[in-house]
Amino acid sequence: MCAGVLFLEAIVLGLATPVMIQVEDVSPGLALFCGLGLAVVAVVTSGLLRHSWAYTIGWLVQVGAVALGFLLPIAFFVGGMFAALWAAAWFLGRKIEADRAANPEFYAR
Repeated sequence: MCAGVLFLEAIVLGLATPVMIQVEDVSPGLALFCGLGLAVVAVVTSGLLRHSWAYTIGWLVQVGAVALGFLLPIAFFVGGMFAALWAAAWFLGRKIEADRAANPEFYAR
């Protein structure tokens, strides 16, 4: 679930880059660094989630997406929504993994 959230967030972050440049008059270099940079980190992290340390990077992507609101004000809302989705996926994933560990015979089928 977390990988899906990060991948969809990467699409939104990538599409936010031209909006920052055209609508908010952010310099192209800064917009590319922040928007596409976060998008690339999100995609790479979504592929690395088999490692526990990658979840920390995922949380940092959420912080960066919300902080993008200082350049593109609507990103406070959109980043907050993705942070909520990330938190829900993270908590539910932990719950499912704990249930699998507690009931291995049920999941062995």
